[in-house]
Amino acid sequence: MLRITDILDKAESYLPPQDLEGIEKAYIYSAGMHHGQVRLSGEPYLSHPMEVAGILADMELDAATIITGFLHDAVEDTLATLKDIEAGFGHDVAFLVDGLTKMSKIQFASKEERQAETFRKMILAMSADIRILLVKLADRVHNMRTLEYQNPDKQRKIAQETLDIFAPLANRLGINWIKMELEDLAFRYLQPNEYDNLSKLVAKGREERKEYTQEVRKIIIEEINKCGLKGEVDGRPKHFFSIYRKMQAQQIDFDKVYDLTAFRIILDSHRDQDCYQALSVVHSCWKPIPGRFKDYIALPKMNNYRSLHTTVIGPHGERVEIQIRTREMHEWAEEGIAAHWRYKEKRPQYEARDEEQIKKLRELLEVQKDLTNPREFMSNLKLALYHDEVYVFTPNGDVLAFPRGSTPIDFAYSIHTDLGNQCVGAKVNRSIVPLKYELQNGDTVEIITQAGRHPSKDWLKIAKTSRALQKIKHWITMEERTRSIDLGRDMLEKEFRKRGIKYGSFVKSDELKSVFADFSLNSLDDLLAMVGCGKLSPRKVSNYVIADLEEEKKEESPADIPVRDKKKSKSSAGISLTGIDNIMVRFSKCCDPVPGDEILGFVSRGRGISVHKADCPNVQGAETDRLVELEWNIKEKHTYPVHLRVVCRDQKGSLAEISGVITSFDVNITQLRMDAIDGLNVMLDFRVDVHDLQQFNKMVTGIKRLKNVQSVERMKHV
Repeated sequence: MLRITDILDKAESYLPPQDLEGIEKAYIYSAGMHHGQVRLSGEPYLSHPMEVAGILADMELDAATIITGFLHDAVEDTLATLKDIEAGFGHDVAFLVDGLTKMSKIQFASKEERQAETFRKMILAMSADIRILLVKLADRVHNMRTLEYQNPDKQRKIAQETLDIFAPLANRLGINWIKMELEDLAFRYLQPNEYDNLSKLVAKGREERKEYTQEVRKIIIEEINKCGLKGEVDGRPKHFFSIYRKMQAQQIDFDKVYDLTAFRIILDSHRDQDCYQALSVVHSCWKPIPGRFKDYIALPKMNNYRSLHTTVIGPHGERVEIQIRTREMHEWAEEGIAAHWRYKEKRPQYEARDEEQIKKLRELLEVQKDLTNPREFMSNLKLALYHDEVYVFTPNGDVLAFPRGSTPIDFAYSIHTDLGNQCVGAKVNRSIVPLKYELQNGDTVEIITQAGRHPSKDWLKIAKTSRALQKIKHWITMEERTRSIDLGRDMLEKEFRKRGIKYGSFVKSDELKSVFADFSLNSLDDLLAMVGCGKLSPRKVSNYVIADLEEEKKEESPADIPVRDKKKSKSSAGISLTGIDNIMVRFSKCCDPVPGDEILGFVSRGRGISVHKADCPNVQGAETDRLVELEWNIKEKHTYPVHLRVVCRDQKGSLAEISGVITSFDVNITQLRMDAIDGLNVMLDFRVDVHDLQQFNKMVTGIKRLKNVQSVERMKHV
C-alpha cells in the first residue's frame, strides 16, 4: 500500500510546507473515519483514498485537490459530515467533496436513469470546478486497477461504463495517460480472450522491437542535432486497446500491424517552426507515406492537442509513425488541463486554452440540458465525446471542427439555431451539395436559407452532432405540441357541447385547477396537449365539471337483467349508470378496474352489468347496444383488487423492502407469487387491495425508487 510519506515526497517537490501539513492532517482524519472498513480485496479501505491522493499528487495538483482525494468517500461511507470537513479543512475542500458526494447519493428507478443523472451532475459540477472531475477520474483509475475483486457481471458493467464515458472524458481533457490506462483496463475485462492473445503476441516480439527502436532513435537524434535542434526522442509501444481497435477497423491480423511503436520527437524549443524543421529532417531521411501526415499544430484537436504526425517507410522497409512536438505541447498531450492547473488566492486560474476546454465541456451539458429521456441523454453524450474530427472553413475563413460524418446541417446549427432551422441547401467549395453530404477536411461551407422553412424529421437520420440533433428534436417537439393543443381544444369543445357545458366558463373555473392538480399540469396548454395526443380523454376532463349528471330517460331495462335495490347498488358498487337504474353490478376480474380508471359497462344476460376498464380488450369490438356509459360516484370507501408485477434483483431483503413500501401506503397484500427469471432477477406477482388509482400510482412510484427494482407494471388478472 502507498505510504503517506510517498505522497508527501511527491507534493513537497511543488507545494509549500504549509500545504503539506493540511495533506497529512487529511490522511490522519481519513484513517480515523475509515478505521475498520475493508475493500473487497481484503485491504484496509484507507488504501483506496491513499491511492487516489497519490494519483492526484503525481498529476501535481493543488493541496485542496489532494486533500479531497483523501476525503472523497468520507461523507458517503462514514459518519463524517460536510460541516465537519469544512470546519477542519476549509470551504474549498468541502465544496469539492460535496460535488463528488452528490453524484452518488440519489437512487433512481433504472440503471439508465441513474447513469444519465450521474454524468449530468458530473458535467455540471466540473463546469463549476474542473477539480471535481479530476478527482473522479483518479478515483476511477484506482477502481479499475482493483477491478479483479468484483464479480464478473459488475466487472463488465464498470468496464463498459469506463470505456463509454470516463476514457473519452479524460481524452477531452487531454489527459492521455489516464485515457490509455482506462481503455486498456476496460479492454482486459470486456474482452479477456482478445486481451490475453494480444498481450502474448506483443510480448513475443518485444526484444526485436526494442533493438529496432534503438536503431531508429539513434538516427533521428543524429539528424536533428545536425540541424541545431535540441530535444529527446522517445519510442513507446502503442497501448493494447489502440492496437486492437486498429485491427478491428482495418480487418487485419496482428502480423499486418506494422507501426506497433510510436516515436516522439520532443524539442526543447518553444517555437512551432522548429517542429516543421524537424519534420523536414525526418522526411529527408525516409520517404513519407501519402495521406498519413496530420498537422495538429495549425489545426489543434478539440481537446487542444498539438503535434505533427507523420508515417514514413523507415529502416528495413518498416512503417514508422513519428510525432513531433515541443516540450510544452508534450506536457499538454500527456497531462492536459491537469498540467496547466494553477491555484492562486483560493481561486482556480486557467490559461486561455484551458478556459476554452471548460467552455466546450460546459456546452455538452447546455446542449442536452432539456433531454429528459435517460437513454437519449447517454446516447447524445457518447456521440459528443467520441468523434474523429474533420476541419472545415466558414466563408470568412474561420476553421470549425466536426465529428467525421457531419453534414451541412451540423455546420448550420453550429453557427446559429435560426440558420439551422431555415436551412434549405448548402454550397461546398462553391458547388451546391445535398444536405446529406458528408463534410471533408478543407471544405468551405456556405448555408442557403429560406424564410418560413422548417426542419424535417428526416434530418434526424443525417445530422451527427448532439447540438444539431437536439435542436431538430426540440423544433419537432414544439411543432407537434402546437398541433396537439389545437386538436385537444377541438376535441374538448366538442365533448363539452355534447354534455351541455360551456368551454369558456370551464377555462375560468375552479374545476380547471382540480384537473391541473390531479394530472400534475401547469397550464391550460399542457392540458390541451395531453388531450390532443391521446394521453387524457375529453370525457374524463368533462367529469370534473359535472358533479351529478341528470339521468336521461331511456327505455325500460330488459326484463332478463336482474334488478337490485337502487340504494344498495349505488353504495356498494361506487358507480353511477347513465340512463339505467336498479341494475346488479359486478366488477370484472379480467382487468380489475379501480376508481380513477375510465370504465364501461357490458350488459351480461342474466348476470347484470360487468364493469370493465375502457381499454379492456374484452369490451373492444363488443356489440355497441350492449355497452353502457359508467362513471365513478364514490360515496363510501371500498377496496378494489389490483394485480401488480415487480421485477427485481434476487438479493436478500428485496422482498421485504417492496412489501414495506406497499404497506406504508396503507395497502393490503392478499396474494403473492414469486418466479425466478434467471440467476440474477426474480418476478413478484402481487394481488393488493387499493382504494383508488391515485393510491395505486403513489405506491408504484415508491416501489420504483428502490435500487434493486428493475420494473413495475399493472397486470391483468393472473
